Amino acid sequence: MYPISIKKNRSILIIKALLVFLLCSTMVVFPRETFQASLRGFNAWLTLVFPALLPFFIMSELLMGLGVVHFMGVLLEPIMRPVFNVPGTGAFVMAMGYTSGAPIGTMLSVELRKKNLCTRMEAERLMSFTNNSSPLFIFGAVAVGMFNNPALGLILAFSHYSANLIVGILLRFFGERDHQKINDIDNKKGLLITRALKALMEAQVSDGRPFGTLLADSIKKSVQTLTLIGGFIILFSVITEIISTLGIMDLFIDAIILLIKPLGMDSNAAPALAVGFFEITLGIKSASESEILLPLQLIAASAIMGWGGLSIHAQVASLAKGTDIRMKT
Repeated sequence: MYPISIKKNRSILIIKALLVFLLCSTMVVFPRETFQASLRGFNAWLTLVFPALLPFFIMSELLMGLGVVHFMGVLLEPIMRPVFNVPGTGAFVMAMGYTSGAPIGTMLSVELRKKNLCTRMEAERLMSFTNNSSPLFIFGAVAVGMFNNPALGLILAFSHYSANLIVGILLRFFGERDHQKINDIDNKKGLLITRALKALMEAQVSDGRPFGTLLADSIKKSVQTLTLIGGFIILFSVITEIISTLGIMDLFIDAIILLIKPLGMDSNAAPALAVGFFEITLGIKSASESEILLPLQLIAASAIMGWGGLSIHAQVASLAKGTDIRMKT
């Protein structure tokens, strides 16, 4: 006889294997749909995600290696600690996350945690409000490309970024009894800028890599991370297509209709929200093409951006793997 815990784990393992087998079988039965969905995901990654994120990924790795993050950590601690209850290095994560888009906020939070520049709780807080859609995505892909109205970019960006900032401020009270705060400057002496410069130089000496080696390592790591992200985008594009082909998406849409009706939302927004639950880009595109009033289209698009899609959540989970950072926060 197996203990109850082993039985539960065994059941989960069997369910996982069964789901993957069914997905694989469905891909064989519907090869054309699978290929078209895979191609859509690949094109989205190659033409939008890869060129948009690669420079920021490389620069962030360089800034980490050159000690700029340590410099900002000391310099901005007096602002970040009282507002968001995270160390000053969180300012770098915020800046990159709000300008580059998900999942760079997670990647940098994980790097800070690995370098012991923040606690587990602080990394979890940072992850929760720095995985945003980038301005390039909101103003370019969404406002211009999907809604064909550049002015709508301001509305979507304001709602998206202000909501994330509010989440960050509210999360400062989550795990407030975290006694492992790092980079706390209350008891440190000397001018702030002097200590910041000292932290920068110490970080460079500690890293020790010549600039050429640092650059090569930064490019290599960035490409590897983006390749992983591309795999998730393609996979979830295929999963979404298969779910739609099998008619399962219709059941999901019916469930969403039951949830949004009490909120006064048009039931015609449900298909876009259902697609957006899995993949952000396809969901927002569906919202922009739905037969509902423009304000409701914007609400649906904003909700999808706030959620990010299971694809983004999977990317976040994969990047956080190997650390003590938990997804539940």
